[in-house]
Amino acid sequence: MDILTVKDKRFAVSIPEAEIKKHVSRVAAEITRDMDGKKPMFLPVLNGAFVFAADLLREIPIECEVSFIKLASYQGTNSTGQIREVIGLATDITGRHVVIVEDIIDSGLTMAHMIDTLRKHNPASISVCALLLKPDAMKVQVPVDYCCLRIPNDFIIGYGLDYDGLARNTRDIYTLVKE
Repeated sequence: MDILTVKDKRFAVSIPEAEIKKHVSRVAAEITRDMDGKKPMFLPVLNGAFVFAADLLREIPIECEVSFIKLASYQGTNSTGQIREVIGLATDITGRHVVIVEDIIDSGLTMAHMIDTLRKHNPASISVCALLLKPDAMKVQVPVDYCCLRIPNDFIIGYGLDYDGLARNTRDIYTLVKE
């Protein structure tokens, strides 16, 4: 499907599933190399990163653990700029090598908040793994250790990313069609 209509908006395929999978495999290999022997704790950020995290973790053969955290800053097609922690950290990460798994980093505000929150728990290290990075939208610089794709500052959906809760279940990533 090349065009997808969600609610009042139209979206066109911008990153097909095959390209996504190629980059997820590459990043999984990088993480495997860097984290081998460290038994990392992966922290996917819900809701958007669940599809990416599932595909990524199936490609990582080393011993690891997974826990989830949920932060929210989007409403409709725009970031609200305010981060509210919905579900907090439920696992002790003291002395652990933590890998935050995020669907998209645009302003950097959510990730900066997440890193600051996690540092208070004294992990051995914090790495950031993002499916997508919007360099032109960054308001604060955050370290991104692993990145699948850099994209323009467009609104996108699919492969876990949503528009008002819809379209997370597509295999491709779609970009909003400007009309």
